[in-house]
Amino acid sequence: MSTSTTRGGRGPSGIDTPLAEALVGTRRFFTRGEVSPDRRTLHEIGGRRADAFYRDRWSHDKVVRSTHGVNCTGSCSWKVYVKDGIITWEAQQTDYPSTGGDRPEYEPRGCPRGAAFSWYTYSPTRVRYPYVRGVLLDLYRRAKQEYGDPVLAWASIVQDEDKRRRYQSARGKGGLVRASWGEAAEMVAAANVFTIKRWGPDRIAGFSPIPAMSMVSYASGARFTELIGGTMLSFYDWYADLPVASPQMFGDQTDVPESGDWWDAGYLMMWGSNVPLTRTPDAHWMTEARYRGQKVVVVSPDYAENVKFADEWLAAQPGSDAALAMAMGHVILKEFFVDQQVEFFQDYTKTYTDLPFLVWLDVQEGADGEQVVTPGKFAVAGDVPGGPESESENAMWKPMLVDERTDEVVVPRGSLGHRFGDEGLGQWNLDLGDVTPRLTLLTDGAETLEVSLPRFDALDGQATLQRRGVPVRRLGDRYVTTVFDLMLAQYGVARPGLIGEWPTGYEDVTGAYTPAWQEDITAVPADKVARIAREFAQNAVDTHGRSMILMGAGTNHWYHSDLIYRAMLVLTTITGCQGRNGGGWAHYVGQEKVRPLTGFQHTAFALDWQRPPRHMIQTAYWYLHTSQYRYDTYTANDIGAGRGAFPGKTVADLVAQSARLGWMPSYPTFNRSSIALPDEAAAAGMEVPAYVVDQLTKGELSFAAEDPEAEENWPRVLMMWRANLFGSSAKGDEYFLKHLLGTDHGVNAEEA
Repeated sequence: MSTSTTRGGRGPSGIDTPLAEALVGTRRFFTRGEVSPDRRTLHEIGGRRADAFYRDRWSHDKVVRSTHGVNCTGSCSWKVYVKDGIITWEAQQTDYPSTGGDRPEYEPRGCPRGAAFSWYTYSPTRVRYPYVRGVLLDLYRRAKQEYGDPVLAWASIVQDEDKRRRYQSARGKGGLVRASWGEAAEMVAAANVFTIKRWGPDRIAGFSPIPAMSMVSYASGARFTELIGGTMLSFYDWYADLPVASPQMFGDQTDVPESGDWWDAGYLMMWGSNVPLTRTPDAHWMTEARYRGQKVVVVSPDYAENVKFADEWLAAQPGSDAALAMAMGHVILKEFFVDQQVEFFQDYTKTYTDLPFLVWLDVQEGADGEQVVTPGKFAVAGDVPGGPESESENAMWKPMLVDERTDEVVVPRGSLGHRFGDEGLGQWNLDLGDVTPRLTLLTDGAETLEVSLPRFDALDGQATLQRRGVPVRRLGDRYVTTVFDLMLAQYGVARPGLIGEWPTGYEDVTGAYTPAWQEDITAVPADKVARIAREFAQNAVDTHGRSMILMGAGTNHWYHSDLIYRAMLVLTTITGCQGRNGGGWAHYVGQEKVRPLTGFQHTAFALDWQRPPRHMIQTAYWYLHTSQYRYDTYTANDIGAGRGAFPGKTVADLVAQSARLGWMPSYPTFNRSSIALPDEAAAAGMEVPAYVVDQLTKGELSFAAEDPEAEENWPRVLMMWRANLFGSSAKGDEYFLKHLLGTDHGVNAEEA
């Protein structure tokens, strides 16, 4: 308690005597432990005795180990100090295993956000009770009083157009009032029971973010949703965290090295990942590695936190990352595969990539009568009667290549066709034996064809075709070439003897995908792009694959982000860096793992009760059920690179087609209840599968995705936990407000 020394005498406590007397007279001066009459403050006599406040602040009964269940990849271990059952403060754990004397330690792990986490636990703004929209709660209480039964009460509200509109239009405008847990749970249960009985369980959907935040929390809600027959919506893809290029290229989902491997890189590119901000406990691996000679390059449109650690900053325009990566690929392919053949790169790409595999070339007659050649699918053993392994098990899943030693077409080990079946035993591996794959078919006297390849940089958004020559050979009555030959053609890397439209050099602005071409798109100087690409590849040669790209979601929130990622992943793959310590891609989600995955899935998705569970990707779910397809001006042909594969179709047509063909789960599935169909089948004296096929064939049953606006195809209940779907991750929030929630909105787009 501070006092002035300019007036009055000094009392024994060190405060002004008149002031002390005044306080005692009003019962406002207290000895230690006394509480003020208003019971809001505790005062302490001044002097050294006031240190008790400080000591009490850090007092505790016990220390427990914990971490923070937030959407963070740190998983840092914390010491949590507890007093009388209350968290008082936290500190970083310091008992991580040592990494040894030749590299930094993992600890101390943690960040200021984690240190302050305990304050959120007791925050006065934390919601502790259930809240219900006031108008809905009032309607429910009146209906419950009238009907007695909760389900009937709910039915009377949602089946009355006026009542339904009243509570829906109130959404997003406050008006939440506190309810009891029992009443809130009863309303949710009544809504679920009514929906299941009236419309079917697949009109109910559940959503929660990643299980890594809390496996128990995720599993509890997911299990309930699955047990009642509801649909669990995906999470990773919806808030644009899933780099789908990873399973597309490697067959796995972001299975990347831990952050300690950043230290092993000789050349590190941070691309779309602001490590000091989003990976705070791990950032020291990047900052300390610079002192052992590592070069750091950052690709970022803004001067972000990680830029200050960089040796080079490529300030690319937002969303232009694919152009930058393609130009870097152009340089690496030209200088390290065409101008010279680097043994390390050659061996790696022949052994671990699909670059040597053969691809069919489709020859068609164009509109003007001219021959048009386009790349087709992989040439597999089953395509060539009498060819190698054409009669073997799984022949349609065994791609072929040319053996450099014999110049014969062969089937190497290790493809998907060797994964299953009896004939594949011992063959599903990368032991090529005596086979030496050939990357290119370009040899003296090789036959060539001009292939039409899509070019995506037109200002009007329409893909155009460019014609470039590739070496070919006949296989049966058709032509094939290699993936490598097609890649060089796509990247615009010219070789002697091949006709077509080729860039004249790195300075060619019109020739995709040169450094000068990308400069107009990204604003990154062409010479800098060429130099960085050259350094990245040369470092891979010198260090045997220790060039790394530390990627993040900054490049994942763009349309066609899978193509952006793939353009970047090509750089780590053709330089032999993928799968090596200190090399390859290191995605920012590297530490997010659900360790007991098998048991977790069994519990969370109720596999002990039924298989398969009902899952659906949110992107397609909300594209239909928030009516965003109405406003989509892209046709399926636009997205298909102008190849004409989907003439006259929209993206919504493709979603419906994928449901019909069984390519993608879609919910609600049919325009009738999934629990009504078995009863109908029984009444018709048929098995359920046969009855469903019969009804679909007759046109009396249809897929809900074919008409998402129909009342019988609407989703009816959405249960979310640990999630803020509408506030933080809804893509097209205004469409959710208008078409899903039925309230005021900001939609100003015109329907297409």
